[in-house]
Amino acid sequence: MNGLLVIDKAAGMTSHDVVAMCRRILGERRVGHAGTLDPSATGVLVLGVGRATRLLRFVEDSDKEYVVTAAFGITTSTLDAEGEVVAENDTSSLTEEDVRSALTAFVGDIEQVPPMVSAVKVGGEPLYRKARRGEDVERAPRRVRVHELDLDSFEPGPRARATLRVRCARGTYVRSLVADVGDALAVGASVAILRRTRVGSFTETEAILISEVTPEALRPMETAVAGYPRRSVDEAGARALVHGKPLAPGGIDGVYAVYGPDGLLAMAEDREGEARSLCVLTQG
Repeated sequence: MNGLLVIDKAAGMTSHDVVAMCRRILGERRVGHAGTLDPSATGVLVLGVGRATRLLRFVEDSDKEYVVTAAFGITTSTLDAEGEVVAENDTSSLTEEDVRSALTAFVGDIEQVPPMVSAVKVGGEPLYRKARRGEDVERAPRRVRVHELDLDSFEPGPRARATLRVRCARGTYVRSLVADVGDALAVGASVAILRRTRVGSFTETEAILISEVTPEALRPMETAVAGYPRRSVDEAGARALVHGKPLAPGGIDGVYAVYGPDGLLAMAEDREGEARSLCVLTQG
């Protein structure tokens, strides 16, 4: 059993909860996910089943899109509605134009400090474990890329809210982004509602509920890497890759998908004058 599942994750479930449930439903141990969603968040979670788990890192490298409701004037310990409120400010004077103007500074390559409740490791340990013990450690800012940050709607008032649409590269924390926008407006902000609407080419319109998971719902492994350049090899080239031997360079910049006579065979890249496999999708 090999393929992908595009799940519409419900609120209140961890990404690992979804994986565990799909393992039970499918009777398959090899199930993993690409890109963790917070328990309170909903939306697109891509799962790999069987050999398709080897392709999840390439899915995870894809851009992602979110719709997020920002609660201005409320700062929490986790940067979302799950945490303890640590500061409150009146936002009666905050205007839609103020928000639109602030958003422009957060498009492009920006510096971002990951939240304490995250899987980023410091000293070999995930930050969320330190947070559970009440620790607050210094985190180095990381460079991330926000392609688009648009204001969909704004509700003024003492506790103003805004709905934002975000398209970003891997490694971007929407919670930190919202908090930083709130800081830039000098009122603070946290995430009230977060939904992921797209991962790479996979959108919320095609996602299924956990209750709809069946072996027939699996998508072909090829869909995981549909956005990558493609190279075809003959039977001899396929055998070489399977046995870990390099091929002549494909003349393609970056990572590409290699197809043999029987379909998707491997992911590879040209290095030092030859093509080397990054993962091979042979039986096993």
